[in-house]
Amino acid sequence: MTTNYPNLDQILVIIPVLNEELTITGVVQSLQSYGLKNILVVDNGSTDQSVSKAQNAGAAVIIEPTPGYGRACWRGLQQVTPDIKWVLFCDGDGSDDLSPLPQFFAKMADFDLILGNRRATAAGRKTMTAVQNFGNWLATFLIGLGWGHWYQDLGPLRLIRCSALEKIQMQDRGFGWTVEMQARAIECGLRVWELPVGYRRRQGGRSKISGTLSGSIQAGTVILSTLGKLYLRRWGGSKETRGRGDAETRRREISLTQGVREQGSRGRGKNQRLLLWLSALLLVLGSALIIPYGDFRQIEAVPGFWLGIGVMSLGFVLSWTLRSVNGAWFWGVAILTRLLLIPMYPGDDIWRYLWEGYIQLQGFSPYELAPKAAELVPYRTEWWSLINHKGVTAIYPPITQLGFRVLAAINPGVALFKVGFIAADLLVCWLLSRRFGYQQTTLYAWNPLIIYSFAGGAHYDSWFILPLVAAWLVFDYSRQATRWVKSALLLGVSVAVKWMSLPIFSFLVWRTFRQVGIVKAVIVLLCAFLPLGLTVLQFCHNGECPLIPTSSGFVSHGRSAELIPHLVGKIWEPSRKVNWIYGFPLGLSGIWLVLRSKTFLQFAEWYFFILLVLSPIIHAWYFAWIVPFAVATGNPGVRLVSISTFIYFVLQYNVAQSNYDWYLSEGQRLWLWLPFVLGWLWTTWQRSSVEIMSNKGNSRFG
Repeated sequence: MTTNYPNLDQILVIIPVLNEELTITGVVQSLQSYGLKNILVVDNGSTDQSVSKAQNAGAAVIIEPTPGYGRACWRGLQQVTPDIKWVLFCDGDGSDDLSPLPQFFAKMADFDLILGNRRATAAGRKTMTAVQNFGNWLATFLIGLGWGHWYQDLGPLRLIRCSALEKIQMQDRGFGWTVEMQARAIECGLRVWELPVGYRRRQGGRSKISGTLSGSIQAGTVILSTLGKLYLRRWGGSKETRGRGDAETRRREISLTQGVREQGSRGRGKNQRLLLWLSALLLVLGSALIIPYGDFRQIEAVPGFWLGIGVMSLGFVLSWTLRSVNGAWFWGVAILTRLLLIPMYPGDDIWRYLWEGYIQLQGFSPYELAPKAAELVPYRTEWWSLINHKGVTAIYPPITQLGFRVLAAINPGVALFKVGFIAADLLVCWLLSRRFGYQQTTLYAWNPLIIYSFAGGAHYDSWFILPLVAAWLVFDYSRQATRWVKSALLLGVSVAVKWMSLPIFSFLVWRTFRQVGIVKAVIVLLCAFLPLGLTVLQFCHNGECPLIPTSSGFVSHGRSAELIPHLVGKIWEPSRKVNWIYGFPLGLSGIWLVLRSKTFLQFAEWYFFILLVLSPIIHAWYFAWIVPFAVATGNPGVRLVSISTFIYFVLQYNVAQSNYDWYLSEGQRLWLWLPFVLGWLWTTWQRSSVEIMSNKGNSRFG
């Protein structure tokens, strides 16, 4: 059977195994039937009879107690002897169709790495789960973007030369083993071939990856983070990579022979395409890199998170140089970066959202009972301990509570809540892109702060931003007679989702009064409060509606990263314990803005700036509130703070190191706020200069 093939004694078969007692005998015997004698089973912590079954079937067995697919494969490679020239990897669960092995052997003389492509056969594609198909597509797509070779699969059945393995220098010890091997194979110039193979449902045991949601998330996270590390290593500039890049550059340069003007035009177009690819790639790569680092209780989380955010931020900055972005690129990056972060461990606010939706279903009001209330003890869930501020009742407005309740009724899980926040976020992208175009809207859609806040950190703020943006666009850009009422209703929804929009009511009513009269202004006022009034009724009892727990320390004197209150506190120490005093300057600023602003955009942009610098309570994702308005103005302060705000997470890093002083240092506070304030002042100065020049021009020609 094997006389037409190379010496099969030179092939070592490595089979990682974990509780495969039902299948390992059949796998070993099937391999033996094809003439393979050197069969090594690496047991990765089985608690069944896998070891004895493999030994009885005639395989050698070694033990690798440290869990990890790559760890088991690596342990097997340590048994390679000088007479072994090839290594065949396959699974021990009986899912691999080994019948194409003769075709593998026939290709050994011509290739260095021969891969089984399950997705090339109808049976293989059908047997693979939706998670497997999507994961394989995504990983191979990202390899294609980075290395220019478009694989079809990351299948476990693979035959590789030992000399090729020496070139690759495998580093991964987990689920990223296969993707690293395939990416590095291209990088090292190996000859690669994919052969169609069948694929069966596993014949026994339980899948550690595709069989469970948590396993799939874990595997996907590791694979994507492995790709991220490989991208960074590749960008480090190996001689091999540089040589190939230089050759490609020379080849392209030779083809540009149409003349100086045409050459310059094409060059600019080529540079734009390169910047577009690089910006998109960095944003997707950075998203993949931060996936494993969402649980900031782990000491290594924040440094890893900052690395990924740094990569995303570089892609974001590059997007500022783009002259145009088409819909496919815009939506591809916007959707992919957000979907990637669904498996990421969320911020701790999410547990409060889940809890408040859940207890409403049990018949309790989150405004009346704090999570640690005695009445709620029987209803505590497995994640109850993760809820923040357990002694404080709800602070989220009634429409938000309705949203939490609806999602909890479907499934009180993190993934579903994230999908709800992402859906609103993408609708904001759609509204802004319809008005300002794709290129301009990348400032919001490709913004690392926006992407992380809603998709990664799972903050619900996208729910209030959506109706707020809709109210703005209707008020400033619609010419319909009903725009006043529509804008008021939308703004009312925004307020009933998050209180921060409330002062904008004053602008809306004042402008209505000035332009269309007192009657319409009253109607607008009533419409603005209608959504809040209708939804708050269900939470009111005995004439009381306790919507904000003003007596709690969290509301009355909580501090962390504030600007002006911090400066005032350095002069007047008692102010550190009193938050309400900043309502006075905010109110005066609001009156000034109402009288000065002519458009919704003017008022909202300045209002959020003043609110952020005056607010005693500041979290990183609060800066997301002002980002949509920067799409219209291009405000550099907003661009810069979208990056600098991530210094806030040093607070999480401190806690992971058992430092519970939840307060930024002077230097950290400077890094967070200085780009925002200087960028804002620069924009204000420029606008003032333009207005002065415009006034001079008008007076000259008046």
